[in-house]
Amino acid sequence: MKSVLRFLRFCLLSLIVIVAIGGALFGYFVYSPEPEAPRLSGMIAKGFVDVGGLKRTYLTYIPRGLVKGAPLVVVMHGSGENSAQIRIDTGYGFERLADEHGFAIAYPDAYTFDWNDCSKVGDFSVNGVNIDDVGFVGAMIDKLITEIGVDQSRVFATGVSAGGSMSIRLALETPSRFHAIAAVSANVPTPENFKCKPVKQGISVMIMNGTKDPLVPFGGGEANLLGLFYKGGNLRSSRESGQYFADLNNIAGTPETKQTPVADGVNVEQVFWRNDSKAEVELVAIHGGGHGIPQPYWRRPRLLGPSPMVPNGPAMIWAFFERQRP
Repeated sequence: MKSVLRFLRFCLLSLIVIVAIGGALFGYFVYSPEPEAPRLSGMIAKGFVDVGGLKRTYLTYIPRGLVKGAPLVVVMHGSGENSAQIRIDTGYGFERLADEHGFAIAYPDAYTFDWNDCSKVGDFSVNGVNIDDVGFVGAMIDKLITEIGVDQSRVFATGVSAGGSMSIRLALETPSRFHAIAAVSANVPTPENFKCKPVKQGISVMIMNGTKDPLVPFGGGEANLLGLFYKGGNLRSSRESGQYFADLNNIAGTPETKQTPVADGVNVEQVFWRNDSKAEVELVAIHGGGHGIPQPYWRRPRLLGPSPMVPNGPAMIWAFFERQRP
C-alpha cells in the first residue's frame, strides 16, 4: 500500500512539474499582453453580407465626421484569427491613422481557419463547396460604397500572414477593385503551388517581410511553423515576389534600394521598382524582424520571431497607399 501511495505521489508531483514547465514555456513563447486600446473618434460596428449561400461577417471602423468619398482600407487577419484579433495584432494602428487622415476601415472574417489565397495547399471548402473569398471581399466593398459612400477608386487592401497572402490574390485577380495592396509576412507561391489566375492589369504592390520570419521564409521555401503546426506550401523569396509583380506591371530595369537603420539590430531595406506608369512595387525588408507587422504598440509572441517596435508598419503602408496616383 505504501509503495502505491509513493507512486501516486510521484505521478502527482511529476504532473505538477510538467504543467508548471508547460505554463512557463507558454508564457515565454506564446503569451503577449494586449496593447492598450487608444481613444478613437469613431465606433466599431459589425456587418454581414451573403455570398454563395454563406453569411459572411466583418467589422468596420468609421471615424467621426468622415466625409463622403473618403478612401477605404480593407485589413485582413492571419490564420486562425478573426477581425477582432487583427485590430490587436496591428496595435490598432490603422484606426489611429484613420482618425488622423480620414479613411474608413473594413476588417473581413475568413469563413474557415484560413483565407482561400493563391496557394494550392490547404482546405478551403465547406461541404464540398469552394469558399469564394474574392467574391466576399468584393461584395463587402460594394455594400460599404453604398452605405458609407467611400470612394470606389480609392479602395486599398492589406493583411498580415494569411491575410497578406489574400491581399496578393486580390491584386492578381481583381486589380480593378483596388488602387493598391500591401502584403505583410507573405510571399507569392512557387509555380507548382500557385492556383490564382492573374489578369493583365497591374496595380501598385507593397510587400513587407521580416528576414527572421520563422513561418514565411524571407529567402523562399516551405511556409511552416517549426515544421509541425502549419504548412502552406512552397513560396518564392521576398525579392522574387517583388520582381514577380514588377514583371507583371512591365517595370523593367534595376530597382532602387534604400537602407535605413531604425534600432539596434534592426535595419529597414526598401527596394523600389518604378517607371513612368502609375503602378509601382516596393519591397520593405525588416532586417532583424520576425513574423507580423512591426509597430510601436504591441510586441508579438516570441514564437513568431523577433518583434521590433520600429518601424511603424501601418504608417508605412498608409504612406504607400496615399502616394499612389489616380
